[in-house]
Amino acid sequence: MEDVCCCAINSNLLLTFPALNEAVFISQLQQGNEEAFRTLVESHRDRVFNSCIGILQNTEDAEDITQEVFVEVYHSIKNFKAESKLSTWIYRIAVTKSLDHLRSKKRKKRFGFMKSLFGQNDNQLRIDPPDFFHPGVQLENKELAAYLFKAIEQLPENQKVAFTLHKIEGLSYLEISEVMKTTASSVESLMFRAKQNLQKILADFYKENM
Repeated sequence: MEDVCCCAINSNLLLTFPALNEAVFISQLQQGNEEAFRTLVESHRDRVFNSCIGILQNTEDAEDITQEVFVEVYHSIKNFKAESKLSTWIYRIAVTKSLDHLRSKKRKKRFGFMKSLFGQNDNQLRIDPPDFFHPGVQLENKELAAYLFKAIEQLPENQKVAFTLHKIEGLSYLEISEVMKTTASSVESLMFRAKQNLQKILADFYKENM
């Protein structure tokens, strides 16, 4: 009878009416229901990956961090207080882990640079991200798309996160404010500055290449 109760909410129904069933779904997750967790991964995996790759701009890194996100969700779901939507909480974990990974890579890059200054080049770290094409973005000119993401990479962290979640993931300012734990007006300001910076970066590119 216990198994029947745990599986009473059909996974397809959860995907169709997530708001209606979220409290029950979260309860199942907190009870360790494997079917519920599989449903969670299937319904959020692509969006988490797209968010990670938009920030990290490296496919392998995004795949690794996506896996880490769901491991964190699995271990932390019992502490989830439902003070925000489940999807918002998952986005927040994805953004935090992506930014932590970027900072770690920057520290390694600085360390590699210091090694080169002292003539220790034998095992110098090379972590510059390769060109990649975001699976959620389709542009006819792939070279332009690659440069656009290089331009996004130059934005300050908060602007990069806000721009990625809004323009690539399609989240509203309110949803982004919940993910970033700030206000919608602050997100609007971040987006304004991000667009200004991108326009400048892209203008400089066109001056040099056109």
